[in-house]
Amino acid sequence: MHPLLQSHVRIDHDDLVQPANVTRGHARSPLLDWWPPIVWWPEPARDLIEPGSPPVSATLVLSPIAESVWSARNFALGALSGWDMTGLADGMGLVVSELVTNALRHGLALCGGPRREVIRLALIRRGRLVTCVVFDPGPGTPVLRDPSPFEPGGLGLHIVESLSVRWGWCPVAPRGKAVWAVLGG
Repeated sequence: MHPLLQSHVRIDHDDLVQPANVTRGHARSPLLDWWPPIVWWPEPARDLIEPGSPPVSATLVLSPIAESVWSARNFALGALSGWDMTGLADGMGLVVSELVTNALRHGLALCGGPRREVIRLALIRRGRLVTCVVFDPGPGTPVLRDPSPFEPGGLGLHIVESLSVRWGWCPVAPRGKAVWAVLGG
């Protein structure tokens, strides 16, 4: 098993959640049982699930710092390697980088809360498909924009759309949202 998939939850003395992760299979894990549950799959993509494909997930809690993009990308590539799905690595690396960057740049900035908020990344495998889910506490809605030719950025969701079988977002109670992308095929 990849070493990143073997660590546990750690909380330091001022209660800041440090990067942590756990891989879950069929049994529920008592170590880290936060949204999304292992059987979660985006409603608009349920028709893509192959019958009889059991869910497996890998989750990571990310600190609100720029280095979390690198950590998330490496975590995702490690999970794909552990699942023998390295054919998705290039696309998943870009999708994870874009979604985590958006969560840091827009989700945390819009939530108005303290910088102690975290972002959560989950990879959920069902057969040949893997859904990347990034949760942030912000209220904003992800929007595909058409930036001007001289605008630096604004194409992240276009990249996600072009690399995924399907993508979207959903609100998460009591606050926040989850932006997801299904890769594979």
